[in-house]
Amino acid sequence: MITSSLPSIAADHLEPGQGIFADNGLTNIVDSHGSKYQIYLQAVIRNGDGQLISVAESIENGAYIPHKITEHVFDTLMGKKEIIIIDNIKYEKVQYTFTPTLEYRFVSLYPIFTEITFTFEKTADDVAKIYSTNKDYSFWKIHFCAVFKGHGFECIPIFQAMVPTMTLEPHDVVTQHWTILREIN
Repeated sequence: MITSSLPSIAADHLEPGQGIFADNGLTNIVDSHGSKYQIYLQAVIRNGDGQLISVAESIENGAYIPHKITEHVFDTLMGKKEIIIIDNIKYEKVQYTFTPTLEYRFVSLYPIFTEITFTFEKTADDVAKIYSTNKDYSFWKIHFCAVFKGHGFECIPIFQAMVPTMTLEPHDVVTQHWTILREIN
């Protein structure tokens, strides 16, 4: 699956404070309620002909990794920032849109960045299963994929949000519209 390699980036066990990883393969995540982040997600579902099926939205609560890598993703990978004021609180606002392929949806992987190019190797049976299986979704994530020292290649969920459970058919298309606010001191 991995087609090349790059030098590892430092993860967290070498740095002071809370790290990226809680345990092997598990990340430290915190609820965004009461934090400097507000995470919103709107998921628009259309059938294979482009007809609207439904729109599902999260509330302001989401989750994120409380680490400088989250700041890096917000600052450098999510696009143009806008300064807004809500209830006398100043925020940086980013909007990010992503339409995952069926293969990415099937394995619940939604990368905003990957250090290593990878492809999905699948057999004819895999393809038949992917294209014949309806699947339920409620948790959506924005992944950052990299080689982490001591952990190898991992795709970590930088931001995540939950919407009401939706069942998608293989030819449905879901477009994720993320709006993330970061409070400015």
